[in-house]
Amino acid sequence: MKQHPRKNKTAINIEYMKASIRARVEHPFRIIKRQFGFVKARYKGLLKNDNQLAMLFTLANLFRVDQMIRQWERSQ
Repeated sequence: MKQHPRKNKTAINIEYMKASIRARVEHPFRIIKRQFGFVKARYKGLLKNDNQLAMLFTLANLFRVDQMIRQWERSQ
């Protein structure tokens, strides 16, 4: 671990915990941006953008489940 002269170990551990949570939360957004091309929200109304985002998160979940199933099948 790097030396942090102005931070104590508790503050460093809290930052590591926040970073690990951030990494888990940002992964679905990466799937949506890269796999499905959702990089910008168009000006078509909040409801339509909300519906599109909900659909993309559903697709991202299906994508991840498919990856998990394929990985499980390979391990059998």
